[in-house]
Amino acid sequence: MNRVEFQQLAEVRVREAEALLTAGLWDGAYYLAGYAVECALKACIAKLTKAEDFPPKPEIVRDCYTHDINKLVNLAGLEIARKADAPAGSQRDQNWKTVKDWTEQRRYERITQADAEALYKAITDPTDGVLPWIELRW
Repeated sequence: MNRVEFQQLAEVRVREAEALLTAGLWDGAYYLAGYAVECALKACIAKLTKAEDFPPKPEIVRDCYTHDINKLVNLAGLEIARKADAPAGSQRDQNWKTVKDWTEQRRYERITQADAEALYKAITDPTDGVLPWIELRW
């Protein structure tokens, strides 16, 4: 996959999450909302690559296939900007805290309406949402 495909997939996943929320399907909405962030961060990582460069160390490539939001933020080179743009106690900081707790392993759990809506809002809020912030960098 390339950067544009990850961008498109992030946009599709967030729309799917919204549709599932509207339908009252909290588990799927939560799961796909988190994948929207994962895809957006992978678009940022793809932006850093150059076809002419020698491939990075194998462990770095392996790490790019993670679902861990915190690792992906670091691999995308966004941790310093994230800290600067989401100062402690700010709404964006609260949104990042909500998003960082997402894991693909939660697909095996039942998700409450409140948790699904909170994750979706943390991701999509037009002012302090995680996805709009990432989109400025992808």
